[in-house]
Amino acid sequence: MGATIRAAIESDLEAITGIYRDAVLHGTASYELEPPDLAEMRKRFETIAGSFYPYIVAEEAERVLGYAYAAPFRTRPAYRFIVEDSIYIAPEAKGRGLGRTLLTQLVAESTRRGFRQMIAVIGDGSAESPSVILHEKLGFTRAGSLKGSGFKHGRWLDTVFMQLAMNGGAGMPPDPDSMPERQFRGQVR
Repeated sequence: MGATIRAAIESDLEAITGIYRDAVLHGTASYELEPPDLAEMRKRFETIAGSFYPYIVAEEAERVLGYAYAAPFRTRPAYRFIVEDSIYIAPEAKGRGLGRTLLTQLVAESTRRGFRQMIAVIGDGSAESPSVILHEKLGFTRAGSLKGSGFKHGRWLDTVFMQLAMNGGAGMPPDPDSMPERQFRGQVR
């Protein structure tokens, strides 16, 4: 039986914190050097999910194996139609396609809300990076890179930006009924 994708809830935060802790300590996807504790992860969750952005988990046998969310790319209001994705998978669940399943659902949820662009900011964004490969498979294109932008685990890391247009991208005006536009006008709280 495959994993179920559903909205994250507060009781998932202990598992989410553990997954992110491993990513911070052993990976290069996050440029954090010290893993945040449960209280900090709760604040982050409340900020994202409480602002109507998608925050989802992959669950199997009542165990969270991965999570993903879309958050504001930048805070200035002209950026309101762009979200940045984040995806993290438990070490024992990597290689099973959960990242693709989560990202596919995250794109669908972000599209449904009316966002126009999704940005992936990928640490250690070499061509062989599993995250780069995953995003390319789902239609993201490279939008730029920052060479030597992070130093972690004794080496310099490049950051790659990838981008996916949704809902017509920049080819048409914003939808006045979209979630980001209604939130901007104070109609979504």
